[in-house]
Amino acid sequence: MTVIESLIVETPDTAAAEAFYTALVGPDGPVAVRSSDAPSSGFRGFTLSLIASQPDNVDALYDAAIASGGTPLKPAKKSLWGYGGLVTAPDGTILNIATSTKKNTGPAAREFDKIVLLIGAEDVGASKQFYVDHGLTVGKSFGRKYVEFTSEKEHIQLGLYTRRALAKTAGVSPDGSGSHRIAIGSDAGPFTDPDGFAWESA
Repeated sequence: MTVIESLIVETPDTAAAEAFYTALVGPDGPVAVRSSDAPSSGFRGFTLSLIASQPDNVDALYDAAIASGGTPLKPAKKSLWGYGGLVTAPDGTILNIATSTKKNTGPAAREFDKIVLLIGAEDVGASKQFYVDHGLTVGKSFGRKYVEFTSEKEHIQLGLYTRRALAKTAGVSPDGSGSHRIAIGSDAGPFTDPDGFAWESA
């Protein structure tokens, strides 16, 4: 089964990005940074999510993201689906920090359970089939609107959403052009998906 082992964020300011991601996922975490001046504007077509076990952990991660150079996009609050907030990283990546529960069950900790890469696809159905053909296994699928692929806890999970819906959830315009400024490291690369996301050999 194909798994995502790492994500490489590309940015002109590697120092700021490294400080940000180190504070959230640790120095040996699955998110790395490399230098790039590739033109990019507007919505880059994806979000990263840190999924925590309870609201207090979301708050701890959200506060750490802001203290480490992130910009508030949506404050953490309760919603129909749980509790969470959005932050823009120094490199421009939109980070969703969330939990599906609305109640705390233990002491607060600055920790998360998994990382999810959610890609805004132009054609969810076509991208779904592409990834199935490249060894990913579908866990949940809601027609041509949303797909979630299976993943072990230690690996990054991949999901597909329509580009417009993902941008709306993030509170930004769906318009954007140029580089996605992210590379996906896996045991199945290298290849480029239908939406232009580059996969590399991990």
